[in-house]
Amino acid sequence: MRYTVLVEAVWCPALKGCHSQGEMQEEALENIREAVAAYLESAQADGLPLPADVTIHHSLLRGFRTLSLEGL
Repeated sequence: MRYTVLVEAVWCPALKGCHSQGEMQEEALENIREAVAAYLESAQADGLPLPADVTIHHSLLRGFRTLSLEGL
């Protein structure tokens, strides 16, 4: 049996609590870019250290991307 699934939630594992969603994949990716930028700006404003990125090691995990935030 096959079922359709929707992938609309996105999160940044390195930034605790930083997540978003979207109607379509591109919208979800744009929303997480904004969420990551806001998270980093808030951390910098509060004088908090920026966390290091995490490495994903899971052979079944597909569809993750690395985002580049120029100027931050």
